Amino acid sequence: MTGVSIDLNADLGEGFGRWTLTDDERLLSVVTSANVACGFHAGDAATMRRVCELAAERGVRIGAQVSYRDLAGFGRRAMDVPAAELAAEVAYQIGALEVFARAAGSRVAYVKPHGALYNRVVHDEEQAAAVVDGVLLASAGGAGAGLPVLGLPGSRLHGAAGEAGLPVVGEAFGDRAYRADGTLLPRGQEGAVVTEPAEVVERSVSMARFGVVAAHCGRPVAVRARSLCLHGDTPGAVDLARRVRAELESAGVRVEAFA
Repeated sequence: MTGVSIDLNADLGEGFGRWTLTDDERLLSVVTSANVACGFHAGDAATMRRVCELAAERGVRIGAQVSYRDLAGFGRRAMDVPAAELAAEVAYQIGALEVFARAAGSRVAYVKPHGALYNRVVHDEEQAAAVVDGVLLASAGGAGAGLPVLGLPGSRLHGAAGEAGLPVVGEAFGDRAYRADGTLLPRGQEGAVVTEPAEVVERSVSMARFGVVAAHCGRPVAVRARSLCLHGDTPGAVDLARRVRAELESAGVRVEAFA
């Protein structure tokens, strides 16, 4: 197969104050897009500024990873947020990151929900529409126009974004297990996170080259993705990301940013 390309993204800036989680500098030498925590599930002003500067230096695209306001739960707890409030909070997060991206000589190039919000907008039309409204509000305020929305293919989020005229980018996960319907196996279930490096590599190459991966039940699942995510908080994340990128390139896949 020729002419295949994939973006490699990771969640970065997921620290707060003196506490750090992701090895941002080393991961930025591997990935092509950085999903930067915007202060609601992790991240603070100094961290956002530093990650934006590092990303800009390396030519890595900067994405706003927006979340429910849930520092204590790392944005992975289910929450019920009124649509108007969620839209405003999404715009707030994008706008905050845009300040630091522009100061570094770059810009916010896309938006990706995090954690519980990411999973909620796969099926919830109201919350999906609220996220899109937040992206549009940020655009109206000068934080980029028509920002692409990174998310699960076929999600309500992508449906709402497409209706609003925003570009949508399908995402796949090398280190997360899938259900037969193409959604992610919830983190609370056994086997939801794939930890064996060789398996992560094999799954990543399969999704990039052939658009298919084995579900948790063993059935093949079609995955139409332009971007591949590897979680930055996974133990050994840097070495794993390097291995995945090397194997992708060895298989003839160009690793390049989508935005």
